Amino acid sequence: MTRICHTVLWTLHDSARAGDFRAELLRCRALVPGLRRFDVGVRGAGLPASVDVALVAWFDDAAALAAYQDHPTHQAVSERIAPWRRERHILDFELEH
Repeated sequence: MTRICHTVLWTLHDSARAGDFRAELLRCRALVPGLRRFDVGVRGAGLPASVDVALVAWFDDAAALAAYQDHPTHQAVSERIAPWRRERHILDFELEH
C-alpha cells in the first residue's frame, strides 16, 4: 500500500502567534476519510528550529490528500492563517508499506 505524507513548515511574521496558528490547524485534524495521522508542532524553547510551526499528516492515498485540501474547513483555515505566515514550505511524498 502507498501512503502519502503531507509535510508543511511555516515561518510566521510573529513567532508568538505559533500557538494560535497551531489551534487553527487542529480544526483540520479529522476532516476526511483516509486521513490517518495529523500532528502539529511548534518550536520548543531551547530546541533547534528554523521554522515556527510544522504539520505532518499521513493519508491513505493521493485521493484522500486531495479531498483534505479541497475540504471547506481546510480552505477556511488556510485563508485565516495566510496573513500570519511569512514563509511556507511543502513536501508531499509517497512511502511504500
